Parts: sequence; structure tokens; C-alpha cells
Amino acid sequence: MSDRYTHGHHESVLRSHLWRTPENSASFLLAHLAPGLSLLDVGCGPGNITSGLAEWLEGGVVVGIDRSEEVITRAREQYPSTPQRNVSFRVGDVYQLDLPDESFDVVYAHQVLQHLARPIDALTQMRRVLRPGGLLAVRDADFGGFVWAPRNPLLDRWLDLYHQLTRRNGAEADAGRMLKGWVRAAGFQDLIVTSSTWTYESDVERAWWGGLWSERLLHSDIAQQCLEYGLATTSELEEIAGAFREWGAQPDGVFLVLHGEVLARR
Repeated sequence: MSDRYTHGHHESVLRSHLWRTPENSASFLLAHLAPGLSLLDVGCGPGNITSGLAEWLEGGVVVGIDRSEEVITRAREQYPSTPQRNVSFRVGDVYQLDLPDESFDVVYAHQVLQHLARPIDALTQMRRVLRPGGLLAVRDADFGGFVWAPRNPLLDRWLDLYHQLTRRNGAEADAGRMLKGWVRAAGFQDLIVTSSTWTYESDVERAWWGGLWSERLLHSDIAQQCLEYGLATTSELEEIAGAFREWGAQPDGVFLVLHGEVLARR
């Protein structure tokens, strides 16, 4: 897998990943889970959602894969398998899953397809490892649908810059709206298409969201790639980072993060 991950694995990125739970990131799937099912979590990151899903599937088997050896090592250390939580983690390539055909009841991928240059190829692999009648569950942000207040032209510039950067990496920042078409193109049927949001508005939420994006713009792979591609200067990134901190300090601040979601059958 040669795709370049726009965000990388800086602490400010992992901090966001570790906040996620089945309840805030897989609610569209939970009603379809039952004890004893097997589930593959594609792009599992540090494993916290994977581990949480395993608790919904008592007696089942849950496998998390990610291409990063660093995060897989962390997941194995943080979430060892137990009698109540049968979970394991492995390094894997979403374009070439090293797993048998028809080996899972459910395949889940959260915030993965937006980072891929070939999302339909990845979905085709997910379909291959699903049993007949098995369930696909994918959820991705749609950056073009993000809204916030108060308005700030520097945050407008951030959104434009992020779209430029992901395009340079061959990825689709507005993946949420594309999921339906991608899933159909990969051969899935019986689609259920929904959407949901994350909302950041309390003092704690604004400080967290504004702070992590401020750090990403200064220290993560996003910053490095923007400079490498000549999309922004260090001083401009510092200005945008400051705008996120300023937004976080605004009592009237609100940030709405839109997601597209698709459930589909093999």
C-alpha cells in the first residue's frame, strides 16, 4: 500500500483517535451486532474502537488491522484479548487483505476510505472477506460539510488548504458524500445510507478540538506535507493554528463535523 497518510501518527492525531468509541463512531452499526459474530476492523488505529466492538460481540472474534506497525504494537499492549473480549491486531494492507475469503460476518471501516487513492479497490477486498449476506459498515467525515462559528477567514483558509493537501495525496476529503457510490461500485447491495455529526461546543470540547488542530498544523505530518508541497509557509500555518486556539476560546464557538455512513450487504 503506497498511499500517503495525510495526518500521520503524531500525538495530536492519536489523541483524536483515542477519543472515539463504538457509541460516538459506530452507532449506525450497533443495532446490527449480536454475540458470536466475527468482525474485521479495517484501519483500526490504536485499537480503542476495535476493543469496544469486541465487548458488543461476546463469544465472537474481532480482528483489527492497520498498516502502521507502531499503532498495532500500541493496540496489542493496550487491549490484550480476554475471555470477555476476543480481540487481536495485525499489520495489514487494505488493498491486499491477508485473510481468507468469506471469513467475517461484519467488516467495519471508520475514517479510512477518505485517505485512500483507490477506495473502491479497498471495498472490493472488504467484500471478498465477508461471508455471503455479511454486513459492511463504513463511516467517513465530509470536510466540505464542516461548519463553524464564529466565522474566521483563517479557518476558511484551513479548509481550502486541507482539500489541496488531500488532493495532492490522491485522497478525497469529502468522502462522506461519496460512500454510497463507492460501495455500490464495489458490488454491495441493500444499502442503508445515513449521516451523523460530532459537535464541539462546550468549553472543554472547544479547547480539545481547537488545541489538537492547532498542534496538527504545527507538528503533524499535515504541517510537514504542506511545507513539502509548497502549499503553505510556516508563518501561515502558525496563523491558522492561532485561529483554532482563538476559536476554542470563544464562548459562542461551535464546530459541526459531518459524516456519511453506509451499511450494505455482500
